[in-house]
Amino acid sequence: MKVLLVGCGAVGLSLASALYLSGAETHLVARGETAEAISKNGIERCGILGSAAVEPGKIRIFGGIEDAEGGYDFIINSAKATANADIAESLARRRHDILSPSGKLVICQNGYGNERPFLDVFDKPRIYHASFAIGFRRVKPHVSEVTVITSPVSMGSIFGFPSGACAPLAEALDRGGIPSGLSDEIDKTLWAKLLYNCTLNPLSAILGCSYGGLLKSESSVSLMEGIIEEVFSVMHASGHTTHWKNAEEYKKAFFEKILPPTLEHRSSTLQDIERKIRTEIDSLNGAVVAMGEACNIDAPRNRIITQIIKAMEALY
Repeated sequence: MKVLLVGCGAVGLSLASALYLSGAETHLVARGETAEAISKNGIERCGILGSAAVEPGKIRIFGGIEDAEGGYDFIINSAKATANADIAESLARRRHDILSPSGKLVICQNGYGNERPFLDVFDKPRIYHASFAIGFRRVKPHVSEVTVITSPVSMGSIFGFPSGACAPLAEALDRGGIPSGLSDEIDKTLWAKLLYNCTLNPLSAILGCSYGGLLKSESSVSLMEGIIEEVFSVMHASGHTTHWKNAEEYKKAFFEKILPPTLEHRSSTLQDIERKIRTEIDSLNGAVVAMGEACNIDAPRNRIITQIIKAMEALY
């Protein structure tokens, strides 16, 4: 199996280490400090799933998609969603040879609707998603720490194509130390992840705290409850469902079961704010607002959260 991984942040480094250790031919797209660090030091993964290391020189690194070999069985997009337009443009220039005849693009990103730029490049049967209930932290340019896991990586097609197409990739990641599986309800899982991320990521970034810190104030708890209610309203109005029937059912599960294992986690949005880089807010709460507007559903809390994050970005 031949895999090209685009996006060597905390998620990408962990995935790359697992793929290599499973025996997959693994290539990376990386530049600058990241490429230099991997070339010099290899890749290290640490944290609650154990340690793993890839020696320097064992994984090929390309400066861009245009430079990559081609003929890949899987392209994994684990870059920030903010880079999707540029990635899609680069893939379009190689659309005829970058994937093998049965190759797939697997989107491994936070947020909803990230497939849209790629629908102009590949047909729907080639586009799959992976949802993560795993927290990662980039310790050094070549080191990824797994900080929390509540369930395995889940892969499938939001367009109804067989999830089994991703079986070789899921099995490889699993062998390499990242628990992974398949799902024929990936759309429901993506909405579940969107609920989780919209409720926690931006608010924790605004307040500068871990997820557990959000429970210390009745005001922040009230905001989280309101965000959940709005997401459910938009989700149902747009014709989608998730693994919980309504907001009340989800809130009970969220506060009693889903949130507690991740109390110490620092969100990717908070990490982006601290690094002074653009966040994925448009794929999170911003996406909820946009979908709500299309369905004539107001989502004022999600809109305000989005505006505050954008204001913080403007102050960089």
